[in-house]
Amino acid sequence: MDHFERDGLRFGVIDSGPRDAQPVVLLHGFPQHPRGFKPLAERLNAAGLRTLIPSQRGYVKTARPKQRRAYAIAEVAADVIALLDAARIDRAHIVGHDWGGAQAWAIAAWYPERIASLTVLSTPHPAAMAKAMWTSTQGITSWYLAFFQLPFLPESLAVVTLGTMLRGTELPTKFINIYLDAMADRPTLTGGLNWYRAIPYSRHPTVGEIRVPTRYVWGNRDFALKRRAAELTADYVTGQYEFRELDCGHWLPEAEPDATASEIFDFVVQHY
Repeated sequence: MDHFERDGLRFGVIDSGPRDAQPVVLLHGFPQHPRGFKPLAERLNAAGLRTLIPSQRGYVKTARPKQRRAYAIAEVAADVIALLDAARIDRAHIVGHDWGGAQAWAIAAWYPERIASLTVLSTPHPAAMAKAMWTSTQGITSWYLAFFQLPFLPESLAVVTLGTMLRGTELPTKFINIYLDAMADRPTLTGGLNWYRAIPYSRHPTVGEIRVPTRYVWGNRDFALKRRAAELTADYVTGQYEFRELDCGHWLPEAEPDATASEIFDFVVQHY
């Protein structure tokens, strides 16, 4: 398949690997692009898995509602269920990174019957993140969450600051260029920032306990998501849970494709 639709929105999909193999859905975050998952998809396809990488809400013209509330976590979680329905997949292995990780936690909490396994890269459980904001330095580190609520100004400053920010991390230059090219389109940048601007609309329903088999992979040099939230995540998973700490930064799919693909594949094959 190359696309799916929901509520009048049309989302592109990169569908690769054997069509009759176990399906793995790869969900990207900000300011990423589906091509950021290409290294992972190639490795997972070579290992015999099918991968589906949807374009996220806001990142394409055909799926870019204007209202902030349209980017609430309940909406973006439902997008993935629409993808599974369109692909006629009863249960899939869900992998999410960054905002895609928050999306993945929500899918697992609210649609557990559609999840064969959950692998989250970098992003802690939303409740763990919220608790860490008040009990550690996470709140200071995440100052941009409040800044991104402002209209217009974040887009204007991103022209100067986004490239500098990305170059100060461990994101490979190849992907920096891909992401900056994508975010140079002002509507695409606003669409990505709207995930942050929808935070006030994402508090209800809450993302509760996770009962599906879960592996959480976190880089101990993550500049955005700190150890306290990572460690608290175990408190919100009641099903099988594995925490994997890697010696790397935030951009696991792009900077550590071999190690990340190994973590995903190893967990997926346990839950066919």
